[in-house]
Amino acid sequence: MMTGVDRDLATRLKLERESRGWAIAELAQRSGVSRAMISKVERGEASPTAALLGRLSAAFGLTLSTLLARAESQGARLARAGDQAVWTDPATGYSRRAISPPAGAPLELVDVELPPGARVAYPAGAFAFLHQQIWVQAGTLLFREGVVEHRLAAGDCLQLGPPADCAYENPGPQTCCYLVALVRR
Repeated sequence: MMTGVDRDLATRLKLERESRGWAIAELAQRSGVSRAMISKVERGEASPTAALLGRLSAAFGLTLSTLLARAESQGARLARAGDQAVWTDPATGYSRRAISPPAGAPLELVDVELPPGARVAYPAGAFAFLHQQIWVQAGTLLFREGVVEHRLAAGDCLQLGPPADCAYENPGPQTCCYLVALVRR
């Protein structure tokens, strides 16, 4: 079932693509996402996964948070708790809340809940244009950064290194909650 956030996201993806003068084929080439899937998402016929959105946002040179925030609002400087956009990955149950106002500041804060057993992977391109830190608030996060594996517990904070394919995984029995701080390079 298509939610309001999914509809807003479909509209935003098409707007981002068209504002760059790209055909669906060009976005497909830049992102590695099939033309058919991009078309379905833009028409609101499919709900995109976190991995798919990571590839599309990287192709646009945006963080996933920025893409979601742009889908939800138009540049406000105050993000009240009740108005912060929450998006849930239909494939994993992974949920992310954009804490930062969507005014386009270089710093973004994202609150994430990763269900037990869930795994979300992103290509290196999703990290090529930003610095990122992960602060675990509850649970355990297994974070793979290329070939390096980090096991993070509540209170641990990791600064990511050079862009690499990454995966967030919750190996524990409870939801893992963490904050991601992103700064554009």
